[in-house]
Amino acid sequence: MTPLDYAGYTMSAGDLIPLLPLLAVTATSIWVMMAIGVKRNYPFVLGSTVAGLLLAALLAKRLLTGPAPEAAPLLTMDAYAQFFTVLICAAAVGVSLLSHNYWTEFDDQREEFFLLLSLATLGAVVLAGANHFASLLLGLETLSMSLYGMLAYPAHSKRKANSRALESAVKYLILSAVSTAMILFGAALIYAETGSLAFAGLGGLPAGPGVEYSVVALLLVSAGVAFKLSLFPFHIWTPDVYDGAPAPATAYLATIGKIAVFIVLLRVVVETRSLGIAPVVIVFSLLALLSIIAGNLLALLQDNIKRILAYSSIAHMGYLLIAIIAAFYAEGPISIEAVSFYLFAYVVMTLGAFGVVSLLSSDALERDCISDYQGLFWRRPWLAAAFTGMLLSLAGIPLTAGFIGKFYLVLAGVESGLWLLLAALVVGSGIGLYYYLRIVYRMLLPEPEGAPQLRQGTAGFSIVLVLFVLLVLFGVYPASLMSLIESIAL
Repeated sequence: MTPLDYAGYTMSAGDLIPLLPLLAVTATSIWVMMAIGVKRNYPFVLGSTVAGLLLAALLAKRLLTGPAPEAAPLLTMDAYAQFFTVLICAAAVGVSLLSHNYWTEFDDQREEFFLLLSLATLGAVVLAGANHFASLLLGLETLSMSLYGMLAYPAHSKRKANSRALESAVKYLILSAVSTAMILFGAALIYAETGSLAFAGLGGLPAGPGVEYSVVALLLVSAGVAFKLSLFPFHIWTPDVYDGAPAPATAYLATIGKIAVFIVLLRVVVETRSLGIAPVVIVFSLLALLSIIAGNLLALLQDNIKRILAYSSIAHMGYLLIAIIAAFYAEGPISIEAVSFYLFAYVVMTLGAFGVVSLLSSDALERDCISDYQGLFWRRPWLAAAFTGMLLSLAGIPLTAGFIGKFYLVLAGVESGLWLLLAALVVGSGIGLYYYLRIVYRMLLPEPEGAPQLRQGTAGFSIVLVLFVLLVLFGVYPASLMSLIESIAL
């Protein structure tokens, strides 16, 4: 095939090979859209979505060990991007199967939810390989606009209990638009300073005299990213959106919606050393410190599991920022390894926790109060055991992947001398253990009289069980995953 020349970049058929996972997710979205248009068939649409996303994950896994591709003008689908593509697509498969049980009794059309899910996954995969502000915004808006529909999906249901879904979607839409505007304004200032919108151009920002425009540009981009990650004080939307949205959509937002943005942030910081400007380092340190403390303290006041997990996610994003800051100070790939392992652990334990909520809930009744889980150990012991494992991993208890992830973060922080942030991590983890154990204690109490029958779901329970096995496996024997992440970091 004759190579194509685009703006000085020569592209041949071989260059499409690293893009195969992205093309597979795109084809899945188109196929699902066509299937819905021809004839509505809920099991067929679900099966097509799961099969397409699994194919994309398998293709990305196969490309992990291949030769490193050349950087394209908008995407760099290297081993780093392929690793997170596997994680994103696998998590999307898990959300799809959890959604099957949740939407069983939905009194409206259900198929479009999986179309929105596959489109959101497409945006997340684009973010995994983004190396340019154009691809960043394309991926971010594809992900965000699909999430608006997922969050508001039950709004047309005849059940009044679903009225909060539209409210949560509107709140997310407005604040997401504000954050995107900040990123756009910051990108415009960066272009004015460097003449480029590629992430590599950030290395050309002045760090000496005339640094004011650089500081404003980076702070605007950082504020937009902080909105997406719900870092304090940009977290105001998080508990309300988590609480009002359907459980599968919340699970997607809390996992893929967060890690996709963090993947880009890590690539920008490591490849461009954009934290070299002192005011930007100070702002990131404050964001991490305040997110850890505020997220954990506000979670203590909640009796709603979704809101507890929302504030918990704020704290966990603060933990991850410690490794991002350490990437500027530390020599070697330890920060990349810490963030990569913790993101993997975060997806497993957060998806597992929301998976239990999704499994026991439906569009007609969200079981999101702690009281709803009283006696769960005596009614569904295996499900309660898996839920306990997820909560203990979020708290960083040994023999779980969450403990190994926090150990990595501490190691990165020690090498960089971030003692104040490490102290906040230790204090925050101690506070977190208390509110996680509140839920475990409630599950151990006797079953209340007249408790309603709990829902069953084979596909959803299988996903929760697989996540629990991964949680324990990589908590006890993390060597295989650690060696893979080390090779990616190098």
